[in-house]
Amino acid sequence: MNIRCYLKPSCGWSNGVRAIMAKYALTYQDVDIINNPANYAEMVEKSGQRLSPCVEVDGVMLPDISGAEVEQYLLANGLVVPNDQAPSVPINAPCTDAEHEKMRIKTVRFF
Repeated sequence: MNIRCYLKPSCGWSNGVRAIMAKYALTYQDVDIINNPANYAEMVEKSGQRLSPCVEVDGVMLPDISGAEVEQYLLANGLVVPNDQAPSVPINAPCTDAEHEKMRIKTVRFF
């Protein structure tokens, strides 16, 4: 499988997607949309919208998606086998106040 995940470095939704990738031991590209304007522009062009995370699986774009929705897509399409491993973080949760503060202080904002 070829998986590109357009994610923020620190974000509840993005971390939920990462947790699903880890749960199923999937190899994927973690594409930083905060510190690289070209990555963000690519995500917007491919997804047709500005919200993240977006996950592209074998050419199919899943726009503005949570980890829970990514897992549902992977299972429904037979791309992974169900397992009982618990994700390391919530897979359907927004950024915490601490994550928002970290992004405000440590990242370059271009949008």
